Amino acid sequence: MAYLGLATVVVRDYDEAIAYYTGALGFELREDTPVGGGKRWVVVAPPGAAESGLLLARAATGRQQARVGDQTGGRVGWFLVTEDFARDLARMRAAGVAFEEQPREEPYGTVAVFHDLYGNRWDLIQHRR
Repeated sequence: MAYLGLATVVVRDYDEAIAYYTGALGFELREDTPVGGGKRWVVVAPPGAAESGLLLARAATGRQQARVGDQTGGRVGWFLVTEDFARDLARMRAAGVAFEEQPREEPYGTVAVFHDLYGNRWDLIQHRR
């Protein structure tokens, strides 16, 4: 059976992105390998995420730079699932993560939209059991 391994997030700068995703979001740096020409293979992931992660790819062209922060046309593009919504919301707010709304209850769980360092929209979500 196949699984989704990595999703790419186009970023302005590798080190800036690593600092944000590991600091503000609490992700782990899984790999940071130079691949030549100033490019690096940088992977971050939430703790415990065994098979999935984000590939942080530095924008190299004008077209790529134009997509930084708007990879999904303004829609929520990533869903950060938690088992303790209140804990992670408080930790992320304390780390400076900008939430666009107050948490809300939906049929599927508790959710709040935030944006990352670049403006990409995310859901922090705790599913109903």
